[in-house]
Amino acid sequence: MAATHKPNHPLLGAHMSIAGGVGEAFIRGKAAGCDAIQIFTKSSRQWAAKPLSEEEIAAFKRNQRDTGIAVAIAHDSYLLNLGAPDEAQRKRSVGAFVDELERCEALGVPFLIAHPGAHVGSGEEQGIKTIAKSIDETHAACKGFASRIALEITAGQGTVLGYNFKQMGQIIDAVKENDRVRLCFDTEHAFAAGYDLRTEEGYEQTFVELDKYIGLKKVVAFHLNDSLKEFHSRVDRHQHIGKGYIGVEAFRRLINDPRFFGIPMCLETEPGLENKGIVDDLATLRGLLKHRQ
Repeated sequence: MAATHKPNHPLLGAHMSIAGGVGEAFIRGKAAGCDAIQIFTKSSRQWAAKPLSEEEIAAFKRNQRDTGIAVAIAHDSYLLNLGAPDEAQRKRSVGAFVDELERCEALGVPFLIAHPGAHVGSGEEQGIKTIAKSIDETHAACKGFASRIALEITAGQGTVLGYNFKQMGQIIDAVKENDRVRLCFDTEHAFAAGYDLRTEEGYEQTFVELDKYIGLKKVVAFHLNDSLKEFHSRVDRHQHIGKGYIGVEAFRRLINDPRFFGIPMCLETEPGLENKGIVDDLATLRGLLKHRQ
């Protein structure tokens, strides 16, 4: 879990592979220079997975302690759709989502980041109700958990919901135990959805609107990704920091924003051979920090 005192800098890191066991992500993260890491708690391309063994859980906690990495967050499987109009598909998604939240709870991972879901033709209003119902069922199955769901803002590709703060606020408001729901802010998704982070005015307006509809206190994680596509493309395509259409200034503003110090900010850019892409992106970001770590 995160340190009790708030650091005077952001917690920069990246999504790390769990090949060889979930605890291995910390070893890779340490080698790449991460303050925080994001993981999948199981293969992201499979519905089912073996339960975590006591040995795996112990190794995860030991490696976190030994590496000194402040926080690990998790991301759910891309197969899930909590907004699926097909009831069998929705139930399957909820079952898998419950399993992932149980894994987070066992590992002591505070947040499970999830895309809200897609309405697949049922319409946005119905999709919001379906997503809220799925989250309600997940909460009911995970009573008393310390681990929280953090919904991720989306680029709005296809019928995916959660592509503006007003709509994300409606989804959260529709959840019964919405005090258990948090938010993950993805820079590429926001940019693709029409929030222009490139100017100081656009940056400030983005967070004013987020605060209005959701609340800044709900933000518990950031994904730091530049964009392969132009502004308001509604396309989810990540690029290395400073190599895309967002550019470095937006990241300079974000990582030096004291409102977000102590919050994990993880890259989801292409890791490259031996995580060289991650190492390079972290170096770019740290070069933008006003107060070096």
